[in-house]
Amino acid sequence: MSDAVYSEINTHITWHTKASLPMISERIESRLYHYLTHKILETPGARLHAIGGINTHIHIATSLTPDILCSDWIGKLKGGSAYYINHEVQPKGLQWQRGYGIVSFGTKDLPWVVEYIKNQ
Repeated sequence: MSDAVYSEINTHITWHTKASLPMISERIESRLYHYLTHKILETPGARLHAIGGINTHIHIATSLTPDILCSDWIGKLKGGSAYYINHEVQPKGLQWQRGYGIVSFGTKDLPWVVEYIKNQ
């Protein structure tokens, strides 16, 4: 991406397990968050601020550059994480519901969003 572009695109992303079933057990949670953290950090233009959730859904706070196509990127995070958990941690241990939620927020609200996610 060009150095001539200035952006502050902060996002709060969330998605649920299939049928909102409690699939994110303690056994799965740490491996899932580790996988997602790694994938987010290796994405050029993505910065992770927080990741958390409960056994039925996850929350992620990021800052993204304008060249990241959110729908494709989130789809890869969801698909890759389910594949990883199901093949490396627990067979048939994780399925995601279709879709996701994403909202943008101002940089001044970043501390509040991070705290909210940490308190899930």
